Amino acid sequence: MQRAFYFLGWGYVAICCALVLRGRSTTEPAQQRTAPGAAGPVAFDPTDAAQWFRRVKPYCNPVEVGVVQAQVPPPATVGGAGYHAACFALAGRIDDARRIIDGLAPAHRHRAAGIVFDVGHPVADAGDDRAAGPIMELVIDYWPNHYMALYHAGMAEYMLGQYDLATRNLEQFLAIYQQPDGWRSNATTVLKRMRDVGRGGGDLRRPQEPR
Repeated sequence: MQRAFYFLGWGYVAICCALVLRGRSTTEPAQQRTAPGAAGPVAFDPTDAAQWFRRVKPYCNPVEVGVVQAQVPPPATVGGAGYHAACFALAGRIDDARRIIDGLAPAHRHRAAGIVFDVGHPVADAGDDRAAGPIMELVIDYWPNHYMALYHAGMAEYMLGQYDLATRNLEQFLAIYQQPDGWRSNATTVLKRMRDVGRGGGDLRRPQEPR
């Protein structure tokens, strides 16, 4: 009988140890690990920044943008700066958006510009050329080989009659983007149209965007 209690006791201890180890194994993957002696990760939490942007997006207009962002400041991260700049860009305050991105370390500015592109992309898709053109030019300033920003900037500038800018951006887009698809076909078509306009002809309609 004593031997039976002995084995039962040690069996209980083994079960407890197994439960403790299991608990540790399920919580560790959720923790952020940094190798000893390595630099910590750059402050960039897209989840918190995106949540902040969802709260303030209805106020990203010329009248309310300054007030609401002073009352509800963005996260002090690269992502926060990106969405902060995007909100000002949606409001048409491109210079303010640029100042926010310029406040980041040079190595991180293109990441913030990428967020501005993601926010401004639906504006370009909706055909709001007067808003989309400056937003995409802002992105290009910090990410010169962002081929979709080049494309959308060029298309918006084409529709606004800014042919020099449109030609420059679409030619750079074609130099980078080599896929034989609708995007490349549209850029080629528009460049040809602008050359025809210079010769006194040309079709100035917007080509249908690829899906």
